[in-house]
Amino acid sequence: MKIALGVTGGIAAYKAAEIARRLQDRGIRVQVVMTSAAQEFVRPLTFAALTGEKVITEMFSQRDSNSTLDSSVEHIGVAQSIDALLVAPVTAATLARFAHGLAEDFLSTLYLATTAPVVVAPAMNVNMWRHAATQANLQILRARGVTIVEPDEGYLACGMTGEGRLADTQVIVEALLARIGQREELKGEHVLISAGPTYEPIDPVRFLGNRSSGKMGYAIAEAALRRGARVTLVSGPTALAAPAVEEFVQVESSAEMREAMLARFGRASITIMTAAVSDFVPAEVSGQKIKRDGGLNLELRPTADILAEMGANRAPGQLLVGFAAETENAVENARKKLERKHLDAIVLNDVSQPGIGFGSQRNAGVIITADEATEIAEMSKSEMAGRILDAVVKLRARQKTPKVTA
Repeated sequence: MKIALGVTGGIAAYKAAEIARRLQDRGIRVQVVMTSAAQEFVRPLTFAALTGEKVITEMFSQRDSNSTLDSSVEHIGVAQSIDALLVAPVTAATLARFAHGLAEDFLSTLYLATTAPVVVAPAMNVNMWRHAATQANLQILRARGVTIVEPDEGYLACGMTGEGRLADTQVIVEALLARIGQREELKGEHVLISAGPTYEPIDPVRFLGNRSSGKMGYAIAEAALRRGARVTLVSGPTALAAPAVEEFVQVESSAEMREAMLARFGRASITIMTAAVSDFVPAEVSGQKIKRDGGLNLELRPTADILAEMGANRAPGQLLVGFAAETENAVENARKKLERKHLDAIVLNDVSQPGIGFGSQRNAGVIITADEATEIAEMSKSEMAGRILDAVVKLRARQKTPKVTA
């Protein structure tokens, strides 16, 4: 299998070398196509040495005295020889060329000439990413079947903070592999995922809630899609855009979360409960805004344990994975929860660690099953989603492997 890796001009261009290496580790031939701006950040020799393939840097080989008609129409030959076109990073300018059919260099001409699947991973300044023109171009490309690996949020090279940082290289590679049908371990599976917090009303303007952003659950939903699964996502209140899942259900309270999850649990072959469901709700909800005169005493009662309810009522063959946010005796408490709630696996997050977990782009933890515990070092939530699904695939494989008895 062969793919063309387009590299455009931006500080993230150096990460394309890692992408090329990851693809080669999968046994895929990589031919790099660089724009002139990309060559200001990384030399073509770097990619030539990594891939062992010719690096294409210009439309016409003017510097070559032996140029022929073949070199002048090379974009047609490359377009016909590749199984996919991956552009990472892709700038706002190149996205615009693709969207509007402007064949101004080898890469944009290759895009127009190929009928192979196209995957692009944007990287740019946050304001450029949010600009209406860029968003309109992305919509055009999505409508034409181009896979967009959306950028991460964080500190950018320009000094600003926000969306625009190139997605994790492993996430980009997984998106490409899913597009070309090389990663379909979850094909035929229906994955039910919960994400985000729940809000429990106190009065018409106040609620009890928690700091969950939903990012971990949304990352797992997107990763499951890339692996060929049908995905249902039940989400509490978040600021995140809904991924292109089969069914997206928005809820607010723990009662609504329970109703939505139990109504769909029987149809799911794999359920992953990442939502941070409130443990308590006010015993009474005021119909009017509570005045702040004097103190406020709230009587709380426990909510239903959705995960335990699913664990007690699941059918043979259903996989059930939970999450545990702990601050002390983390592994011990997580193991007890695994057993008590009849789970196949539990993902432990030690939320006492600064800079990871709730609200962050990064996470770390331990994936615990009945017979092993796998520590996951700090990484992006997108990459951790892949590790969690690796564990799910492993559990599924064990279910399908016949037991040998003496």
